[in-house]
Amino acid sequence: MRNGYFRLVGMPDGYGVAIYRPHEDGEEVQIGEILDYLDSLEIGYERKKFELAIMRGEDTVCRLGSGTCPACAEQYRLTVSEDGMSATVRFIAPSECGGRVSFDAFMRELRARNITHGIDMEVLQDHFQTTGVYCTDLVIARGKLPVQGEDARIIYHFNTDLHRRPAQREDGSVDYFHMTTINHCHKGEELARIIPEVQGENGFDIYGKPLRPKGVKRKSLKFGRNIDLSEDKRSISSAVDGHVILVDDKVFVSAIYELDCVGVSTGNIDFEGSVEIRGDVSANYEVKAGGNVIVNGLVEGAKIVAGGNIIIAKGMNGMGKGSLKAGGDIVVKFLENTKAVSGGYIETESIINSRVSAGTEVRVESKKGTIMGGYVQARSRIIAKTIGSDMGTTTSLEVGVNPMVKTQYSRIRKAMSDHNESISNAGVILSNFKDKVEKGVKYNKAQINYIKDLAKTVKDKAAELEEMGRQLEKLQAMLEIQKLSEILVYDEIFPGTTIVIGDATKILQTSYQYCKFKREQGEVRMLPL
Repeated sequence: MRNGYFRLVGMPDGYGVAIYRPHEDGEEVQIGEILDYLDSLEIGYERKKFELAIMRGEDTVCRLGSGTCPACAEQYRLTVSEDGMSATVRFIAPSECGGRVSFDAFMRELRARNITHGIDMEVLQDHFQTTGVYCTDLVIARGKLPVQGEDARIIYHFNTDLHRRPAQREDGSVDYFHMTTINHCHKGEELARIIPEVQGENGFDIYGKPLRPKGVKRKSLKFGRNIDLSEDKRSISSAVDGHVILVDDKVFVSAIYELDCVGVSTGNIDFEGSVEIRGDVSANYEVKAGGNVIVNGLVEGAKIVAGGNIIIAKGMNGMGKGSLKAGGDIVVKFLENTKAVSGGYIETESIINSRVSAGTEVRVESKKGTIMGGYVQARSRIIAKTIGSDMGTTTSLEVGVNPMVKTQYSRIRKAMSDHNESISNAGVILSNFKDKVEKGVKYNKAQINYIKDLAKTVKDKAAELEEMGRQLEKLQAMLEIQKLSEILVYDEIFPGTTIVIGDATKILQTSYQYCKFKREQGEVRMLPL
């Protein structure tokens, strides 16, 4: 493929511009390029002639005037991209009696412009070792982009999701028996493997300036007991049959304690791993586990504490004394006369006369979906079908952040401001002391001790400031949650229900259906779903 091009040539009665048509899908001659060339040589012309000649699409000569054809050397325009990653040259053919640019002269030009890397000799030879490639943008130098590396990553061979929800059946009930929240593992089974980082490769621009890739991140395997590390330190495997879990990027394995029931035959249970109970938990007994607690039966008047999740397939009647406390989520068929506290969500079919508190949300939306009596609190939202009763049962719901959080937030901000001022004032004193010491001023022992105490105070206050900053971030996140806090009612909420959202309270005097409650302009307001 060759573009069309032009050159000055002699004619029997003078001279003119020869226009050569393109070959094999090349581009037509650009009339603007011809006219600019003639303007640079101060040669007059008739534009219309060139327009007609190019339209004919044939090799032709447009006469310019009488006399001898000027001797014009080959010309070129060399341009470099803004990012310095490519250089492009466009050659204009010499006149019939003009000379060509030599390869050596062109290479000297490149060196003079510091273009030394990525030169495409094949493209240059295609021009200089032939009759020439004209009116064509030739990329004669290209830089090389850096090859980006890859961060190391860890592949876990078990489910790392700690907040999976139970499956819902077609009839609206929840399948509490097939939660599969426990990741069973066997001795010798690989749990995780590191895919090492891949370093990138440097690139360069046409001036030879190195272009470096982004840095890559390394990874290391973090794990607790009952886990073996491979010799190459790239994989870990279980040393026991048990249960594997990922907490804060650290892998833990513990054996699962399985038993038929909890009662007279077992006494209280206290286990550092996970506990799975095939039957019931009798009244007045306790189950404590560092991991999850799964009860496939019923819980009556017992106490269950879990570092992970609590799952009770057949529900719980606390008899006014039973309680549940989970670091993770609580999933239970029903809660009656029970106290339940979770770090995550709580999901159940009904809550009757119970005190319930969830770190994220309370969901009571399958089957009956009833909250009646007691107190239900969640940080973000509460979802239920029916709340309260037509008998006026006292029911209280609360979402959002306790007003005390705002007070604590303001107090910490004030303390941080005071600390910053103290550090700034002390910094001035310490700086003056240093300057005077450098100038030879002598200080007595009491003055030196004072400066030492002041420096220690600055260090201590800086550490306190850092800790307060972390606390402030947590409180800020809690305050942000309050903006999204809501109570959703998918059927009906009855009079006598108290709703608290942050620092706003509303006692319902009438019933509402298919609605939600949010805090707006300092008040609890009812909105349609």
